[in-house]
Amino acid sequence: MDDYLIDDETISLHRRSLLPGGGFFVPDSIEETKSEQRAREALAGADRIVIADPDADGLGCVALARIAFGTAPLLPAGPHEIADAFEYVLEYGDPGIDVFVCDLCPDSAADIESLPAVAELAGQVRWFDHHQWDESLAEAVSEHAELVVGDSERVCTADVAREELGHEFEDRHVELATVTRDHDLWIRDDPRSDDLADYAHWVEPEEYIETVLEHGPDLPEAVEEFLEERRIEKDALVEKAVERADYREINGWTVGVTYGRCSQNEVAEAMRSEGADASVIVKPAGSASIRGTDAFQRCHEVARQVNGGGHPKAAGCKPDIYDDMLDYAHHWTTRGAVTKRVILAAFGALDRPAE
Repeated sequence: MDDYLIDDETISLHRRSLLPGGGFFVPDSIEETKSEQRAREALAGADRIVIADPDADGLGCVALARIAFGTAPLLPAGPHEIADAFEYVLEYGDPGIDVFVCDLCPDSAADIESLPAVAELAGQVRWFDHHQWDESLAEAVSEHAELVVGDSERVCTADVAREELGHEFEDRHVELATVTRDHDLWIRDDPRSDDLADYAHWVEPEEYIETVLEHGPDLPEAVEEFLEERRIEKDALVEKAVERADYREINGWTVGVTYGRCSQNEVAEAMRSEGADASVIVKPAGSASIRGTDAFQRCHEVARQVNGGGHPKAAGCKPDIYDDMLDYAHHWTTRGAVTKRVILAAFGALDRPAE
C-alpha cells in the first residue's frame, strides 16, 4: 500500500476525520514484535516494573513510582493487553522482581490467567486502580496481589499510588495527582488537566514522564506552545464530529451519538451542552467512548455489554463485530453504523430509570 494513502499530510481534514490513523494499518504481528522488544529492554535486569495504561493517569503512577524507588521501568499496556504484559514479565523478568500494575482493570478471567505464575516469580505484586471491578475478578486478583481499588467517583489511580507507595512526595507531585484526577474524573475545574491529558496522548510515554517529574502539572512554555499548535487540528476534528452528532431517546435518557477521529471528551461536552444525558463517540478504529453526566452514571454498565468497561461517567469498548477488512470498510463508509446500533442497544437493555 502506498504511504500517501494513510499519510495525514496528504489527506484532507474531512477524510482524516473519517479514517483511522496510519498506525491502524500496521499489522498486529509487527506491533507485537516491537512491543516484545520494548518489554525485553524494560525488564532486562530490572528490580521492579510498572505495567500501566499509557494515559496521563497511568503515566502519573509511573512517575510517582520512580520518585519513590529511584527506578521504575514502564511496560505500557492497554486494558486488552494485560495478559500480554504478564507473559512478558514471565519471559523476561528476573526472579524476585517487584511488579506494579496501575490504572488497568481486567475485563475477564482470561486477562489474569498468568497472574499466579507472575506472583510466584515476583517478590511482590501490587495492583492500583480506580475503575469499576467485577467482584469475582477482584477476588481472583487479591489471591495473588495486593489490590487497592479507589473510589472511581473520588480518586484517580495516581491518587491511589500516591497514598499507597509510602513516600513523602514534594508538593508539585502531590499536585500532579490532583490535576490528573481533574481530567480523569471529568471534573475539569483546572485547565492544566486538559494539558496533561493531551500531552500524554501526543508524545512518547518517556517524554511525558520526564517532563512531569521535573515540572509537575505546570508544563513548561515549550510544551504549551506544542500543545497550542497541535490543538488547531484537534479542534477542527472535534468540530467535524460534533456536526455529525445525532440524538436518540432511549429508556428516558437522551443519548448523543457520533462518529469520527477526534478527542472524545470535548465532543461529549458539546453534546452534553445540547442536552445529551450520555454520549457515544464511535472511532474509525472500531472502538467507542461512552461519556455520562449527573443524569446518567451507568457508562460502565453499557460498556460491559460490548466488550469493555470503565467508570460510571466514562467508559470505553470495542464491540466484537469486525471479522475482516470488509467489516472495517463498511464501518468507515457507514460512519460506524453497526457499532452505533450495538452500543445503543446496550443502553436499551438497561433497566429504565426510576420515575
